[in-house]
Amino acid sequence: MTIKEVSGQYGISQDTLRYYERVGMIPAVARTAAGNRDYGKEDLDWIRLVLCMRGAGLPIESIRRYVELCQQGEDTIPDRLQLLKDQYQVLTSQRQQIDTMLERLEYKIGRYEKAVESGRLVWDEEPGDRPGKN
Repeated sequence: MTIKEVSGQYGISQDTLRYYERVGMIPAVARTAAGNRDYGKEDLDWIRLVLCMRGAGLPIESIRRYVELCQQGEDTIPDRLQLLKDQYQVLTSQRQQIDTMLERLEYKIGRYEKAVESGRLVWDEEPGDRPGKN
């Protein structure tokens, strides 16, 4: 596949694909005799992995490290596992923070919906909330 085809298939720019390769987030892509990138199935697998990892919030350096470890062979499986576990903990913490923010927003939305009905904004006491000030 050409870089244009891959770009269209995954909804990412050609510049992004070149960047992923340049910084080591995906292994070097084979080239045609004319020097154009020729993406194969394995390359597409790497791109999907990178998109998944970026979506999960992994920093570029962690993805690069993961690719390096994969290329070093199966002896690095424990290191890869630890990298993934570390990111899982980061995401779990972020999810807890998001859940807390969503609860506060639900409370505020509820208060404002009642205010629209009654014409009066009333705040119930809630830990960490300042009634009437938010």
